Amino acid sequence: MDRRPIGVFDSGLGGLTAVRELARLMPEEELVYFGDTGRVPYGGRSRDILVKYARQDAALLRSFDVKAIVIACGTVSTTALGVLRAENDIPIFGVVEPAVHAALRATRNGRVGLIGTRASIRSGAYERLLAQGRPGVEVTARACPLLVPLVENGRFRPGDTVAETVAAEYLAPIREAGVDTLILGCTHYPLLREVIGRYMGPDTALVDVGAECARWTAAELDRAGLRTDRAQAGRHRFFVSDSTEDFASLASVFLREDVEGEVEQIDITAY
Repeated sequence: MDRRPIGVFDSGLGGLTAVRELARLMPEEELVYFGDTGRVPYGGRSRDILVKYARQDAALLRSFDVKAIVIACGTVSTTALGVLRAENDIPIFGVVEPAVHAALRATRNGRVGLIGTRASIRSGAYERLLAQGRPGVEVTARACPLLVPLVENGRFRPGDTVAETVAAEYLAPIREAGVDTLILGCTHYPLLREVIGRYMGPDTALVDVGAECARWTAAELDRAGLRTDRAQAGRHRFFVSDSTEDFASLASVFLREDVEGEVEQIDITAY
């Protein structure tokens, strides 16, 4: 048993979709979340910059003596997971492997779609793992750089002409490829789930990478004997690198409940 908190980070607030599932699965666990809202989005950054940011994000969470870190960010998971695992002596979980396992379980025709940031798509990480798990799988991948800014600015609801137009432009070649499973390769994208689902149609399974990562994390912590024995609900703390002013209203959308934990702005460059 281990009463230390679990750390979670993302480039912005998208990782809160993973926090929501972690809290549902393990309500007794303490969670510390960092959203790098001052430098969002990460998707267009170089690998060197992404590794630098990932190290700073992890160092911040390590300052809270966390027992594990969840990289609730597709971009960092595809580019810096190996670096962080090599440099840290605690379990570190990314979103790619859990999402790939879920997609391979879901697909019937062996045609899988993938949307993510430019950095995630450029890495080829999802394609490599999909091919390892099912040789011959057909993957149609598309970088969607405008989706994270749309979500961070609250433009994700059905009926929003901008969100629907942008999503349709990105998704058209994926739908034409005849995929029956689509990996939402960024933790921001589940907020666009209804928009994306309407366009792709009811026969396309949508894989939420944040939720899959949370389920994977819970199972791995169980296996490692790292779950807490605390009886009461765990404390949740939230940190951002930009203003906290609009955090509560937008975070409540990601979490689907009012934000009751502490929210604090920190200088991530100090780590």
